[in-house]
Parts: sequence; structure tokens; C-alpha cells
Amino acid sequence: MATVETRDVRKHFGDVHAVDGVDLTTKEGEFLVLLGPSGCGKTTLLRMIAGLEDPTGGEILIGGQVVNDLPPRARKIAMVFQSYALYPHMRVFDNIAFPLRAQGVPRAEIPHKVEWAAGLFGIEKLLHRKPRELSGGERQRVALARAVVREPAVFLLDEPLSNLDAKLRASARDELQQFQRRIGTTTIYVTHDQVEAMGLGDRIAVMQGGKVRQIGTPQEVYDEPADTFVAGFLGSPPMNLLEIPDCLVGFRPEHFLPKEAHESPDGLLALKFHISRIEYLGADRLLYGALEGKFPDTKVISKLASTVSTPVQPGKTQDFAVREKDLRFFDRETGRRTRPRPV
Repeated sequence: MATVETRDVRKHFGDVHAVDGVDLTTKEGEFLVLLGPSGCGKTTLLRMIAGLEDPTGGEILIGGQVVNDLPPRARKIAMVFQSYALYPHMRVFDNIAFPLRAQGVPRAEIPHKVEWAAGLFGIEKLLHRKPRELSGGERQRVALARAVVREPAVFLLDEPLSNLDAKLRASARDELQQFQRRIGTTTIYVTHDQVEAMGLGDRIAVMQGGKVRQIGTPQEVYDEPADTFVAGFLGSPPMNLLEIPDCLVGFRPEHFLPKEAHESPDGLLALKFHISRIEYLGADRLLYGALEGKFPDTKVISKLASTVSTPVQPGKTQDFAVREKDLRFFDRETGRRTRPRPV
């Protein structure tokens, strides 16, 4: 195991600052997720850690050693790409064995190591096949087995599940997390999918505009967003935001309930909510509409569990409320979290 550290790492492409002064440090054996929209710099940062891109400035350390001048093969890392990058003319066995042969591992040791890696992912029976004969999930397992066979100090994963369908992604997330827990290798995982990030990461680093906006556990980042970008990017639907003098106040849709659905009438911010549309999602309902009264025409969303028995109906204005302890306040100009204010 090893730690990965970036110190003021930057990458400029002309006038474009793809990565703009990123400082982060993993813990040994940690599963760290880099989360953000397309173009936020997460893949560029991963490629610099891997040695596939040279930083414009800053230092990258793996296991406490500065690796800026080391080639990828000397960094003790293994990277799995979105495309899996399997060799189509090779059998699965030879795809997994390829990095071992490149490292000069004795021929007699290779079958044992390949079978060990294949066993980790349950693909022992696929070793004689070629990639075109495999499903997307099987190709993904082969790519992971090829990475782990080198026994690297760090895994770098660039959206490895994005080519799988939704059902297979869910099972692959579970398998990937169990595998990482079992071997305990420090892992950095890039995704734009917040469900993946929340489900896999020990911690999440949310990126935007080449910068890390917040890093913390999934619960910390969701419950205590550092700014309006994180509040809006994490959560489906995102956090509701209302304008009050000199700041914004936010609350999650699942905290915005019919007034009588709250356990206690104390400590509530009561609001008039005109419901325009309802989406039924099985276990939940999403209520879309706008506020009346103090915040006229401000669009908001409520997320009601099916266990909430209060009748709701499109076209009606009803009394909704959010607990004051569930309110989050943000500076209007910077978007950063600020102290609570009267609402």
C-alpha cells in the first residue's frame, strides 16, 4: 500500500487551466473518488498521477516519493481506462499476462499469477476466450485482473463502469468495492456519476473548474456542502436554494415536507408550496412547483417517501415546511458556506 499526494498540481493547455492548484492526500488503503462534471479536470489529474501527462507545476508523490520525473512503469501504479484497452487479438490469459511479460517475470511464474488474478474476479473459465467473445461486464473484469496481477501500490480507475448498463453497473460497484476492501490497495477512482461516488468512496473530492471544491466522506459532502456548486451537483434532485438578503439558504428536497408530516411543529420554517407536477418513482414521489408568499415564484422540489400519508395534489397550494436545523447558508457572491441567518 502507498499514499498519493498532490501539492499545488497544475496543468495548463495554453490559456486553459485544466487543473488549477490541486492539493490532496490519500490515506493508505483508501478508496478516494474524484467526482465532477465533464471538463472539471478529474481525468487530467488522474493521468498526471499515472505519468501519462506532465504537470505544468506542482509535485506528485507516491509512497512519499516525488515521482514527477518517473515514467509510468516506475510509479508502481496500475490504471484501468474507460475503454478497458484490451488487446483484441489476444486471449484473456495473454491480456492478463501482458504486464508480467513486460516486467520480465519468469515464464514459469506467469500462469500461477494469472490464475490468481482471474480467480479474484471469477473469470477463470474465460481465460481461453478473446475480448470480442465477452460481455461488457466480463471485459471490465479482465481489465481489472490485468491491473491487479502486477500487485501495484496504487490503482487508478478512469470511469471503468461507464460502458455497462444500469443493472450491471450496480452489481459491478458492489464487486469492485468488495475487491478493493479485500486487497486494501489505495485506489483513486474518477467518475461523473454521483451514485457511484456515494456508493464507492471512503472519501469524495468534488472538482469543478480545475479545483477541488470539497473533500470529505460521502455523508459529509452531502449533508454539509462547502458551497453552492457542491450543493447543486450532489443530490438528485439537487438542493433547493432561496434568496434572502445578502445570502442564499438551501435545503434538501427530502427535508421539504408537508407541515403536518414533521414530527414536531417546533423549529420549522413554514412555506406555501404550489404543486404543479408530481412524478411517481415507486418508493418516492417528486413534487415540482413554486413557493408563494415570502419567496414568490421561487421554484423548488420536494421528495416524499411513499410512507408520507399526507395527500398531495397538482394545482394545489399546501403548507410545507423544513426544519431550521436542515437549512444551509451560502454567501451570495462567493457561493461558500456562511453562518446561519434569520429567514
